[in-house]
Amino acid sequence: MAKLLLLVRPPYLSVIPTSSNSFSFKKPSHSLRFSCVRCCNSDDEKKKKLSEQSSWETKDSEGRDYLYRLGAEADNMNIAVGQRAGIIDDVFAGNFLGRDSDIVFDYRQKVTRSFQYLQGDYYIAPLFMDKVVTHITKNYLSHLLNAKVPLILGIWGGKGQGKTFQTELIFRAMGVEPVIMSAGELESENAGEPGRLIRERYRTASKVVQNQGKMSCLMINDIDAGLGRFGNTQMTVNNQIVVGTLMNLCDNPTRVSIGQDWREADVTNRIPIIVTGNDLSTIYAPLIRDGRMDKFYWQPNQEDILNIVQRMYEKDGISRDEVEKVVKTFPNQALDFYGALRSRTYDRSILKWVDDIGGAESFASKFLKRRKDQNLPVFIPPEQTIDALLESGYSLLKEQQLIMETKLSKEYMKNIED
Repeated sequence: MAKLLLLVRPPYLSVIPTSSNSFSFKKPSHSLRFSCVRCCNSDDEKKKKLSEQSSWETKDSEGRDYLYRLGAEADNMNIAVGQRAGIIDDVFAGNFLGRDSDIVFDYRQKVTRSFQYLQGDYYIAPLFMDKVVTHITKNYLSHLLNAKVPLILGIWGGKGQGKTFQTELIFRAMGVEPVIMSAGELESENAGEPGRLIRERYRTASKVVQNQGKMSCLMINDIDAGLGRFGNTQMTVNNQIVVGTLMNLCDNPTRVSIGQDWREADVTNRIPIIVTGNDLSTIYAPLIRDGRMDKFYWQPNQEDILNIVQRMYEKDGISRDEVEKVVKTFPNQALDFYGALRSRTYDRSILKWVDDIGGAESFASKFLKRRKDQNLPVFIPPEQTIDALLESGYSLLKEQQLIMETKLSKEYMKNIED
């Protein structure tokens, strides 16, 4: 009778802010391998063909195959399935215990984020930084405090105000390696999958603290886009499970299971959660109550906007006075408006570069050929001036007004409404 031997290779474990409000920012991989090795008791069984004796069908003493046991015991894996060496690339097959393995499982997923790409001089609003730093620190010190500490910090406010980017800058300054999710991961064709994913990501953040000695947290961007209810929006089973999962994490932040049975490994570190959104009033009220979620409304003041935009235009040689003129010319705009304004000034230079290659009509073929020959023309960025910025700003403002004033959907649906 064929027996199942499960070989486990445990993961390898390895163990800035400044005095001002500006920051200049100039792997252990976890390897978890599972190998299925068939031990045959007779020469006849050894001679059986692979199609007649498959590892997929091998049962243990309880009558369960190894995939069942793997699902019950292993955490968050991507599974790669291979055959015997010589049939497929040797990368997917190995020699374990003197025998070729026909299936290899490899832990590959990297869900934590680092922010080495954030190089440059960025401005962090003091109020924003104080709130995020306080929330993270309070959760790591919650066992020392004689107070109820909310697990979740909800950062909300108008669109395009830099909520996510400011938070990432603070992570980089503090040396936090977070696990980041988006609203798109809060729904799935499989019932219960998003709730399980949240628990897995929470446990992954806990392992960062335990195995790497780094601070971590779970961040969910645009949570109201995934959980918010607008008008007649339907509440799905996954919406309910996600809300229930987050509420349960707030109430039991140090014991998180991803299976049906409690295990010793389900005891985790307390990990702070940060969510961003535009309107938290659309979310199920018990989730955002004060004991579970600390709320922070982010609306940058005039000084914050000027400082952030000045850092944005600093390398272009735009002075502080010119930045103030741009901001005063286009008041009540989100921060991303001023970034889009600067990007719009590149349009003419890009069109000239396209013409230098051969024009739009044959751009694709000539671009690929000249790139292969390393014969592309030099792109010359535009000289940023206050006049160019204002011209781009008026162009963007016109597009905004057209969207608000010209509602073609009403024209298209007029007959239906009548």
